[in-house]
Amino acid sequence: MLKQRVITAIVLLALLLPALFAASPWPFAVLTLLLIGAAGWEWGRLNNAGAGLAVAMGVLLALAGAAALALGWTLVPPAWLWWPVALAWVIGGALALRGGPAAWPGLPLALRRVLGLVMLWVAWLAIAHARSIGINFILSVFCLVWVADIAAYFGGRALGRRKLAPSISPGKSWEGAFSGMAGVIVLAFVWRWVDASQPVDAPSLYSRMAASWGVAGMLAGSLLLGAMSVVGDLFESLVKRAAGAKDSSNLLPGHGGVLDRVDALLPVFPIAIALATN
Repeated sequence: MLKQRVITAIVLLALLLPALFAASPWPFAVLTLLLIGAAGWEWGRLNNAGAGLAVAMGVLLALAGAAALALGWTLVPPAWLWWPVALAWVIGGALALRGGPAAWPGLPLALRRVLGLVMLWVAWLAIAHARSIGINFILSVFCLVWVADIAAYFGGRALGRRKLAPSISPGKSWEGAFSGMAGVIVLAFVWRWVDASQPVDAPSLYSRMAASWGVAGMLAGSLLLGAMSVVGDLFESLVKRAAGAKDSSNLLPGHGGVLDRVDALLPVFPIAIALATN
């Protein structure tokens, strides 16, 4: 299993890093669109779509992304989009987690499928737009999610006592979540120092939030994004539990599926764009 995980990670990095650091944002947008199309197929499978319909959902999602590329939305997206999406994630995520895995199948099947495709499309658009803003910016968002996850893991292992969401993800604890938030705050200050002391191609998420909202706003925004990364992770776990699935698919040997790797990014990137482009 470890060997599979390492090989898969190396292959993904070999594809993603050249696309990320290419002179044009197009290679990264196209590659991530292919991945998000695969996530659309996974979402269909987790929500009772047959083989043909699940493939059609993935293709439809990829075509919707291609249309956004053709319209130039990855460079200049609709300005009105991000705040309604942010609000929907905060409210909808809280309601979904409150209901737990038992409540998810109670929603109309068509609504669940459409919600997932819209969620994935908006997340991909936010990721592609973040790359068009600059490499420093998109890396600062990615690293927020990674640091929140890593700090939560180690904090939970060392201090975890109170379960965060036992019916969804029994391994997560409140202590781990608080450790993740602490890691995010440290990251924000460190990255602002990097912005001020090193040549970068664009201001980071943290510098942009500080410029728009002040230092207090930067801290509040960072905490919100750290919390939403947990919500994204728990939400996907909820859907998998409702479907009786351990992983979203086996597309990434040793890692599960694409959704398993991007779940925490889904709410974070649209909300980060909203906070950074106020």
